[in-house]
Amino acid sequence: MNTKIILAIILLSVSFSFTRSSKSKPEITAKELKKHISFLASDEMKGRKPGTPEDLVVANYIRKQFADYGLKMMGDNGFHHVELVAGVELGENNAVQIGNKKLSMHTDFRPLSFSEDAILNAKIAVVGFGLDIKTDKTTWNDYQGIDVKGRWALIMIGEPKFEGRQNPYEEFSGLRTKVLTAKDHGALGVLFVTAHSKSKTDELTDLFYDKVESTAGIPVIHISRNIADMILESMNYNLLALENEMNKIQAPISSNIDVELSGQTDIDLIRVNSQNILAMVEGSDPLLKNEYIIVGAHYDHLGMGGHGSGSRFPDTVAVHNGADDNASGVAGIIELAGSLQKAKKDLKRSIVFIAFTGEEMGLLGSKNFVESQLLENSSMKTMINFDMIGRLNKKTMTLLVGGSGTAIESDSLLHMHASKHGFNLKLSPEGYGPSDHAAFYSKSIPVIFISTGAHADYHTWQDDIDKIDFEGEQQVLMFSESLIKDLASASNPLTFKEAGPKERASSTSYKVTLGIMPDFAAGDIKGLKVEVVRKGAPANKGGMEDGDIITAINGLSVNNIYDYMNRLKKLNVGESITVDVLRGEETHVLIIQL
Repeated sequence: MNTKIILAIILLSVSFSFTRSSKSKPEITAKELKKHISFLASDEMKGRKPGTPEDLVVANYIRKQFADYGLKMMGDNGFHHVELVAGVELGENNAVQIGNKKLSMHTDFRPLSFSEDAILNAKIAVVGFGLDIKTDKTTWNDYQGIDVKGRWALIMIGEPKFEGRQNPYEEFSGLRTKVLTAKDHGALGVLFVTAHSKSKTDELTDLFYDKVESTAGIPVIHISRNIADMILESMNYNLLALENEMNKIQAPISSNIDVELSGQTDIDLIRVNSQNILAMVEGSDPLLKNEYIIVGAHYDHLGMGGHGSGSRFPDTVAVHNGADDNASGVAGIIELAGSLQKAKKDLKRSIVFIAFTGEEMGLLGSKNFVESQLLENSSMKTMINFDMIGRLNKKTMTLLVGGSGTAIESDSLLHMHASKHGFNLKLSPEGYGPSDHAAFYSKSIPVIFISTGAHADYHTWQDDIDKIDFEGEQQVLMFSESLIKDLASASNPLTFKEAGPKERASSTSYKVTLGIMPDFAAGDIKGLKVEVVRKGAPANKGGMEDGDIITAINGLSVNNIYDYMNRLKKLNVGESITVDVLRGEETHVLIIQL
């Protein structure tokens, strides 16, 4: 049967099976929660990946539930439209030729996903592992004594052999890091080949989107070992022999060779349209109704899984239903919306319910919302985020609550409501976290993140409805409802307090920090857009402002988040640096003391 027909049938099913009269008496029940989650996490929804036909079906379903409960639609009849980058694909114009030999794509070569679209005909410089490191721990410079300007840099994927627990070269062996180093030395393109010590197989790198739209600025191509061996013949080496020799002498072997390579790269971003779903329970106070409590949950998930999806088992392609992550949260805000709409006469402030798209892609839906100014940030007094609330441990009755330190009053308020409903709270004061509340905390809005916790099925195809505790979720929502009513009816809103950084923690340890939060939803720009400059941080003292775009550090280009992080690695505490920023249409050079 035609896919469009199937989806039409599903939509009709939604329309008839789940219709409610706004005159009914909504209350939060396990039965209703099960009904919602059964639909949202069904195999027919194919894992709710943004931009798919199923994504729109789910969005329409959520909007209809809000409408049937009598909520006021916001945005475009309940939708806030968001354009997302879902991945990358090869364009029509990818080619590599060495002399008279035309190489075969996917067998001999494949462009990397962050390659710049470009044509380059140039000679090759062989630069070993492509490292230029000088630290307290180690020194290795593949570029010493060689001029790679105007050439392709042939670089091995991997790092030199090291006898010890932790290889100090690994920190500098990322592909983007090596490309940036090659650019700094004047290379106009990079050819990667997988070192034998890195992998027994010679598989070319998958076309994997790393969630950054900005390219490397030069063409980047992965070639097979056979092609690399052909290139290295003029040095009287093959790849394995070159690698073994460098490891033996523990020193680089680099050379300019006369081999010329003509390459063309063509990478297309896959852009898709999705939407946040927004609806309001309007407050009753003439003045306070213009203050808002945001209640949110993300409705997207990982689709069919696979490489680049976020699945913890990327080799398995199957429907990732995401019953707990986060059909449970969406079902929760739907039923809270119905119950609070019934009680709206008792609510002074308005409550805005938002089902976010693109959370699994980097919190893109929530970031787009706070940047859209559909509601002024100053008018949003608290954001409550539900993510994975369907697996309550009945023995411990423990709720995980993040953001408890983001308002002066939060701790006492949370404990008061928890005691009424029999919950033990495990509090985390930090406002930043791996879910949509982070976008609001970055704008100095108090946040409360509610979850029953992660589990072994997280981000796998096994997160299914048969493991949801509907009665337990009902209890979580009764606690949450009393909390929301309190926040919406209090004379004064919560008082914001900074609790931890407003930026993503990194697995890489840096000696220094500028004290900024990058804007991960900035899109395709050359540079790194600064979302928030932390007060008192080096960037703040040096004159950096929210919204600045960092384009260079110490005169070296910064095109994206990866460039920025790699520049930081080489800086030291106490160092004075220059940072070029684009502010509007003007470039400013800031002097920042680290």
